[in-house]
Amino acid sequence: MQDASPIATANSRQSEIVDLGPTNAIPLGEGRAYSIGARVVAVFRPREGGLYALDNACPHRGAALADGLVGEGSVICPLHAGKFELATGRGASDAARVRSYPVFVIDGRMSLVIEQD
Repeated sequence: MQDASPIATANSRQSEIVDLGPTNAIPLGEGRAYSIGARVVAVFRPREGGLYALDNACPHRGAALADGLVGEGSVICPLHAGKFELATGRGASDAARVRSYPVFVIDGRMSLVIEQD
């Protein structure tokens, strides 16, 4: 799972690309959690298309966003029904936000970009 390759970004921070496996490991309309070092990232594959990645923990009570309802460009927290945009991680109703990550598909496999802090 962790075929990580360091890359340099424009602002000279180090990033790594992590192979998450085949796209079909996540059924349409669902999310899955992936442990990457000390992080847990939720990757979503909405029915309307695309692939998105956010920190898995909801900022309100730490619920697993990968277990939330996915649709219409957002995920709904399974614990308190807070809504977060898949593309940005921005909370719909307040200042809450979760970190988003670039994720892409090459040859049917998902790759996630993790920028080093």
